[in-house]
Amino acid sequence: MKRHVLIYGIVGGILIAVLQWTEYRFLAIEHSVEIYGALIAAVFAALGIWLGIRLTGARPHKATPAAAPFNPNEKKREDLGITRRELEVLELIAEGLSNREIAGKLFVSENTVKTHSSRVFDKLGARRRTQAVQLGKELGLLP
Repeated sequence: MKRHVLIYGIVGGILIAVLQWTEYRFLAIEHSVEIYGALIAAVFAALGIWLGIRLTGARPHKATPAAAPFNPNEKKREDLGITRRELEVLELIAEGLSNREIAGKLFVSENTVKTHSSRVFDKLGARRRTQAVQLGKELGLLP
């Protein structure tokens, strides 16, 4: 009995192998254009990466240590009379947010944001948002 099971198992295994081989052959013939296209794309991608590294001289970057967190110049802020909320509005202006976006982020009205920003502009002596941000950076109030 064991001999019959062994023979049937071997014959079954051979038949499965033959069927898989023929299925692979038909698959390769049927999709040969896609297979060759993928191989050519892989070769050109590898060549492009290699050539890019050679031409630019790029090397893998080493991890740089994290910079120390920015601490605003509190003495300068107090000397100018800028409140913490006004400084917060100035930071959000520096991030490029509009008055409406700042109001939504701080949960205040747009008029409140306009008031805070105009007071910051007056205290810094700025006329525009960009000038206020530039002065804030020069005075150590912004990173």
